[in-house]
Amino acid sequence: MTGCRVVAIGGSAGSIPVVTALLQALPTSFPFAVFVVLHRLKNVTSSMDTILTSKGRGLVIGEPDDKEAIVAHRVYLAPQNYHLLIEADRTISLDYSEPVHYSRPSIDVTFESIAMAYAGSAVAILLSGANQDGADGLLAIVRQGGVAIVQDPATAEYPVMPQAAINRNKNAVVLTPEHIASFLHTLND
Repeated sequence: MTGCRVVAIGGSAGSIPVVTALLQALPTSFPFAVFVVLHRLKNVTSSMDTILTSKGRGLVIGEPDDKEAIVAHRVYLAPQNYHLLIEADRTISLDYSEPVHYSRPSIDVTFESIAMAYAGSAVAILLSGANQDGADGLLAIVRQGGVAIVQDPATAEYPVMPQAAINRNKNAVVLTPEHIASFLHTLND
């Protein structure tokens, strides 16, 4: 895909090993920003950024600050218990509004804001999970001209989330984790 400016990855239960593998598969000089939205317990101290950084081959991975400007070559991890939104001026907003699909951060909230800010230059990837969060956001990405990729439910530890996305969006590309990683390499071409 030419013109990709942002990749968004969303997942819940069972998605962490796949997210780790995808980050390891990123081209070393990826020319886009990456957003990762994972459902995490709100009352438990999380070291997710440390875990992903240790597996990420020297990638710059971290939780963003509110109003931070978005830059390429960086992986932004949605903070625990905050929605991560992308504004039209390509800055990040952190929001403490109500959970969506019982989740904060919500994958739908992030994907929908990316659809509005980046339109056709966005790729969204939805992985394993036990609820429907992310399905509507993927549809928003496609409606704005972006690309929606869904983990093959047969390979997902929890297939509810990817299956909901497939049911909701017939234009979603369904791939195994290995094929998603291969696709990420084509974004650098």
